[in-house]
Amino acid sequence: MATQQSNAAAAPTATPTPTATKPGLRKPVFTKVEQLKPGTSDHTLIVKVLSSNVVLQKGRSASQHLRQTRIAECLIGDETGSIIFTARNDQVAQLLSSAFCKKRNVIGPPGATVIIRNAKIEMFKGSMRLAVDKWGRVEVTWPANFVVKEDNNLSLVEYELVNVVEE
Repeated sequence: MATQQSNAAAAPTATPTPTATKPGLRKPVFTKVEQLKPGTSDHTLIVKVLSSNVVLQKGRSASQHLRQTRIAECLIGDETGSIIFTARNDQVAQLLSSAFCKKRNVIGPPGATVIIRNAKIEMFKGSMRLAVDKWGRVEVTWPANFVVKEDNNLSLVEYELVNVVEE
């Protein structure tokens, strides 16, 4: 009997744990195009599509589980500036919203308004490109009423990596 009491005393007691609560959703903070800087990420933008061009379209390979690769470059912008957006695979398919666009292999009708979430800046040949990886989202939305400032194209600015030697 003494062994049963010592085992019971050694057993851990159940303590009430606080219930796990889900964190509340944050409201998105929208970034303007002119605020984009090299090497930054987690941008949410509302932009208009100015032009687009499918630059790579590879067919299916011998394997069934591999899919088609498509890459398109779109010039997008808002009232503060413009930048090149690199759309990949499903993003290209999602932006090909109308039959007109599918026939001509262009992204969205010119002037289509798009919300881009969780975007990042990638450097390509010394210039900035906006890209969305698998954690981001591209959504076609209702038309916005702003005029795109096309003369402030951030993709035309060339950057150079400079190594600074500290002495």
